Amino acid sequence: MIKLGLTGGIASGKSVVGEMFVKLGAHLLQSDAIAHWLMEPGRPVYEEVIRNFGTGILNSDGTINRPKLAEVAFGASPRVKELNAIVHPAVIAHENEWMKDIGARDPNAIAIVEAALILEAGTVDRFDYLVVVTCRPEQRVERLARRLGISEDAALAEVTRRMAAQISDEEKIKAADFVIDNSGSLEDTERQVRGVFSALVSHTGGSAPSKP
Repeated sequence: MIKLGLTGGIASGKSVVGEMFVKLGAHLLQSDAIAHWLMEPGRPVYEEVIRNFGTGILNSDGTINRPKLAEVAFGASPRVKELNAIVHPAVIAHENEWMKDIGARDPNAIAIVEAALILEAGTVDRFDYLVVVTCRPEQRVERLARRLGISEDAALAEVTRRMAAQISDEEKIKAADFVIDNSGSLEDTERQVRGVFSALVSHTGGSAPSKP
């Protein structure tokens, strides 16, 4: 089995690229979805986040309001490291267990973990290969504004805030085994994904992994 880390800055198109790999036969786990699940009421991570960040980040139904949490974590006095110290160990443990399970079921599998902070969290050594997705800076703003339904000024502020807490694209690219430039058409991105997938298949014995 091949363990593949898939990363990139905010709104670079990681999820789009991840789904393209899935269509080719890879298995995909999105760390953000796992973090959401772990922060549901009643789970240990939820309790720890509330204990450290207070009830002011909660919705009326007791769920965590993620925009409010982000404001605190990435605000004027950033506490993102504190938040990551709570969430990351549980997310990483879940990812490792998932990859172990995939490998047991399909020795020729390509198991992909999509996560924004693979390098920042110092967990890149868990993977056999690292794929970094990039795009032009202005595209991040346009895509985030469209995705969240906010103004481009608001999107720019959010992109700037998030990128300040992440390693630069230049440094990510230096660490990457494969780089996918997602600044062009979807067809061009798909072509690059197929090229990476073909290279990976050649390392799994020459046969495509089983469909998820």
